[in-house]
This record gives sequence, structure tokens and C-alpha cells, in this order.
Amino acid sequence: MVEVLQQYFSGFTAEQALQFEALGKLYPQWNEKINVISRKDIDSLYIRHILHSLSIAAVIEFKAGTKIIDIGCGGGFPGIPLAIFFPEVSFHMVDSINKKLTVVREISQQIGLKNITIEHTRAENIKDRQFDFVVSRAVTSLKNLWQWSKPLIRKAKEQELPNGLICLKGGDLAQEISESGLRPHIYRLEDIFDEDIFQDKFLLHVKKG
Repeated sequence: MVEVLQQYFSGFTAEQALQFEALGKLYPQWNEKINVISRKDIDSLYIRHILHSLSIAAVIEFKAGTKIIDIGCGGGFPGIPLAIFFPEVSFHMVDSINKKLTVVREISQQIGLKNITIEHTRAENIKDRQFDFVVSRAVTSLKNLWQWSKPLIRKAKEQELPNGLICLKGGDLAQEISESGLRPHIYRLEDIFDEDIFQDKFLLHVKKG
């Protein structure tokens, strides 16, 4: 099913293609041991999880050396697909549930990812560290997410988007955005991917400062 990724992204190296292909074998195996993806979704792994994660890569081309933290990474989304896509960008994977990080650690090692670090903690407990971007996928309300993220982001504009929070969300977001008091830039994923499941899915960017 790597082909569905190649419909939208070109120029994968042989190593990247093999790594993406390996995810299709490893996630179902690990999901039997530690449930990180709903049973009904595992058959749609490439579209619902991997391609969804890569919507971030469709919006911004992270520069080499960029530092990113994935808050509430769960079983590794969006961080693992992004780490494959951007091998010269570092990803710090954080979750409060340690068994989910076992899946992230094992799959990363098995496919040879060198640009991932892992920490079992809550985002609000991380002190004295800063990143260029926070990424997150369906973790909590935008208000909470920004509260956790803001102290972790260094203010800068060195690439296509200013440093900030990039999160993936679905459904009617009007009330959630209103309650957050923020004015995120909103990208409709149905404008990026011609797949039915993205009709009510969005990428939100909140810049620092």
C-alpha cells in the first residue's frame, strides 16, 4: 500500500520506501500485543494513519536540523511517518502511557530510524527544553494543547511556517477554536488528498508569538 503514499509524494529513497512498506507488516503485529490502533482501522493503516500523518509534510517542508516534539504520540503518529519522510529532522516522541511508547521504540528500531528519541512523561512536565514545532494528532482540546505546547516552542520564523503548533483534528471545530481564544490557520485535508476519509479533517497551525 506504499502506492497510495506515492500518489501524493514523489522522490522517496529506496530506504524510505522500504521503511514505509515495513510499517504495513509491523503495525498489525504489534497491535495484536498492544492495542494502539482500533481493530477496524488497522486495515486502512496507510490512508487513515500514515497518509494522515504526512498531511503535515504536504503543508511544510521542514528544514534539516529542525527539532520537533510529538505530544501524545500514542503508537507513533504523526511522528514515525514524519521521521521517515524527514530523516534530517529530529523528533522527540512523548506520551504518558509507557506501553504505547514500547510500540514506538520497537518499530523505530526495526526499521532503522535514527532521528527519534522517546520520553515517558506528560508534556506539561517537560522543563528547560525547546523545539521548533509541536505536532499532535487528535490528543486533546486546542486550548489544552496550546497551553502545554507554548512553553516548549522557541519563537522563530526560519522556514515556510513560523515556529508553532501543528495539530491534526477532525469534525466541527468552531466551538473548540472559539474556546481556545486562538486564531489558527486552518488547512482542509480534502483540498490536499482526494480520499473520502479526509472530508471532515483539518490541519491547524498556531504560530508562536
